[in-house]
Amino acid sequence: MSVFPRVLFEESHSEAWSLDAAVAARINPAQPADASYALAAQALRKRGFEIDSHREGQIGAAVAEADVLVIAHPAETSAERASGSGSPMFGSEEIQAIEQFVRDGGGLVVLGECNQDTYGTNLNELLSAFGVSVCSVTAHDGTARHNGVSSWVMADLHGKGGQGLLAGVQEACFYRAGTLQVLDASNDGKVNVLATTSPAAHPAGEPLALTARHGQGRVVVLADSDLFGDDSIEEFDHETLWVNLITWAAGSSTVVSETQVAGAWLALDPRWLELKAAVEELRPMQSKDGSIDGQAHDLSAAASLTDRIIAGIAALAGEFPHDAEYLSALQADFARWKDEGFGVPDFLDSLVLFRPDQHREDGICHLVVFPMYTQNGNPLRNIEAVLISVLWPEWLAEVEQRYDNPAFLSINFLDFTPGYDTNSAVLFPETVAVRDVPKFHWGAIFSDREAARFRRVVTAASQLLGLQLPPDAERLLSNQEYCQGMFAMWDLIHDRTHSHGDLPFDPFMIKQRMPYWMYSLEELRCDLNTFVQAVELEKEGQPFAKAVQYGVVFDRIFRFAVTGGRVRNYDGLGGQLIFAWLHKNDALRWTDNKLSFDWQRVPGAVVELAEAVNRLYRDGIDRSKVAHWLASYEFVAGYVAPHPRSTWAKGADALPLDGTRKELVDAVLDDEFPLNVFFEALEKKLAPVIASTAGITAADIDQVEVGA
Repeated sequence: MSVFPRVLFEESHSEAWSLDAAVAARINPAQPADASYALAAQALRKRGFEIDSHREGQIGAAVAEADVLVIAHPAETSAERASGSGSPMFGSEEIQAIEQFVRDGGGLVVLGECNQDTYGTNLNELLSAFGVSVCSVTAHDGTARHNGVSSWVMADLHGKGGQGLLAGVQEACFYRAGTLQVLDASNDGKVNVLATTSPAAHPAGEPLALTARHGQGRVVVLADSDLFGDDSIEEFDHETLWVNLITWAAGSSTVVSETQVAGAWLALDPRWLELKAAVEELRPMQSKDGSIDGQAHDLSAAASLTDRIIAGIAALAGEFPHDAEYLSALQADFARWKDEGFGVPDFLDSLVLFRPDQHREDGICHLVVFPMYTQNGNPLRNIEAVLISVLWPEWLAEVEQRYDNPAFLSINFLDFTPGYDTNSAVLFPETVAVRDVPKFHWGAIFSDREAARFRRVVTAASQLLGLQLPPDAERLLSNQEYCQGMFAMWDLIHDRTHSHGDLPFDPFMIKQRMPYWMYSLEELRCDLNTFVQAVELEKEGQPFAKAVQYGVVFDRIFRFAVTGGRVRNYDGLGGQLIFAWLHKNDALRWTDNKLSFDWQRVPGAVVELAEAVNRLYRDGIDRSKVAHWLASYEFVAGYVAPHPRSTWAKGADALPLDGTRKELVDAVLDDEFPLNVFFEALEKKLAPVIASTAGITAADIDQVEVGA
């Protein structure tokens, strides 16, 4: 099973186009590219779509296995160069099957032609079920035309500016096109016209491309099929338009892989439920350091609960043979803690044997039971019990071969105790109570939680801000597993970037005392360089690469910038900086209380920001630490306005440069870079949504349809 949509090209009704090079050459021996949709299929495959064609028999049974059906210009061979395979007429049962397919949530893309009635097909009978038809005319335009050919009309794109379905689309040419008609005025609310002929054309201002809703499904109709053929798809913005249309038609189709549900039964297993219950009874007895005070609590009751925990681990151990040594040592650690009177817990012996990094297999499960705090969650060293499954599909393993990060793990929740009913989305060994700090070999991030809260927050932000999402971004918000894959790839590349590049300081400088914008720049640097890599990977056809680009921009702007308090919020500042950079470079606009992006400019603008931050780092090698702090401040302040009362904003002469570095850090205001008016308003409106994401998992996310 695949997380990406399945697209079926209909080729059994004498279509004028084929995915097969031999068939295309038979249709048009002199110019096979004028009969081939191979490049159109390739553009979809590069984005992960599964592509197939239907060449024999009735379409009814075959379409049931698809997410999108494409019908491109059926025609009699006497009227048009076509394959001649089958009749261009659709039978009544086929029409009913296609209508039902769409009604049940499928996508349909139909490409007609000029003089539609001359091709001997009943395509309009099929389209009538969706309230539209292709008019039998040939559009001409003496002004908005390509290469001086009046029948090659330049479309008047509705919503020009590259938003929503037309994201990244500025120009499109229809070569010998008909026009479209909405048959039923009552369908107006379900029909969206994407492109028309110009006011000077004949016929003037008539639809060339439109979308329609039908039941749970989506329909796309165009009055020309040539613009996506091999000889035209690379002209203007045709490829982007094509991918947008197919992606939109696929809607929110979700396919969950078998490996991701393989361990779900463990969360309902009575042995796990008993173990979890014992842990939850024991947790309230623990002090901040994980110990249990015998004067405040009944240690005999604690011992009984600990015995239940040990028994629970033993009962479940057989389900995790890959963790046998660790689970055996874990039982011994619990027994020793009990026997020594419940002092500060020490689980070093079991922790060093827990090596999930040695089992990066998609769907493999682990039982994790440790006294630990949860980062961005519970600060106490409570006993936590967590069931996890590893998210490590083959494609992610291939990415890791390129961006080697042997310590990284992408994981999903199966179930957890209250310490993870928080904002925590990581599982790190350094959070566990131990007597000595060992060498750590792994770090894990819960991709399902990251994806679930991303989807909820960005969906809400888009609706609040009137943002028309590109179809692939819309799918990212509606498809949990696709979003999880995005986070897995993003986190893998981000994590390794901390130790790569020109680094004028310890990359893991969170343990050092310095102005908080330095932490912000480091985290942002890693995200920006991940974005740069994603741009390159997209060119190579990595199907999650575009999603990573959306993830970096949306998460930074919509979630990071307005999450948490204003006391030296370094993640928030990173979001403020990327917003300001895009705004000042005209890749982002806030106009008429609506947010929009220039999607053609965004990748280049973010890459330029990455280059600017990398240049700042590279130059920092030749500076003193304090001089680098000052240079970094000036860089950030060039885009994000400092607080009016800031000492740092007054420059070096106002700072205690002859004092200690501590004095310099103490001169930083808690809110050195306040939110701008855009973020102030957004923070108030999004606060309840962000608060609702504490403890969220994929199971808490409903399938919410976003976009037009």
